[in-house]
Amino acid sequence: MWLAVVSAALAGCPSADAPPACVTVDTACSPLYAPTFDNVYNNTLKAGCGSQLSSCHAANGAGVLALPDPAVAHGELLDGRVVPGDPGCSELVVRTGAPGKDYQMPPGSGASLTAAERCSLILWIEAGAPGPVNSAAPGGGR
Repeated sequence: MWLAVVSAALAGCPSADAPPACVTVDTACSPLYAPTFDNVYNNTLKAGCGSQLSSCHAANGAGVLALPDPAVAHGELLDGRVVPGDPGCSELVVRTGAPGKDYQMPPGSGASLTAAERCSLILWIEAGAPGPVNSAAPGGGR
């Protein structure tokens, strides 16, 4: 009987490896690049996460989220993974600030974003996560 009660109680508990809903972020940080979506896409998401064939979030990657081009990437991120104006409660920020956790993005030891690169993501989201402006320009319209 007690085993059934304990099992039922634990069934509703979140996994210890689940990411938190929100984290504390430092918005007084120093960004690696200007925090625009074009720069976020071209400097962080494109090669590191999404549009390259070997990346997790490419069309044929291991991740459930595909980031093949700026327009699709922005739409996908705003579909529950980024909360415009609230970087601390945005899954993108939570997961990129979790080195060593099962939910860390990018995955793997030594694969973490630099503090300055993550700062660019944080400041872009804090500014309302505006979409691509000049995604065709090399370097993302810097």
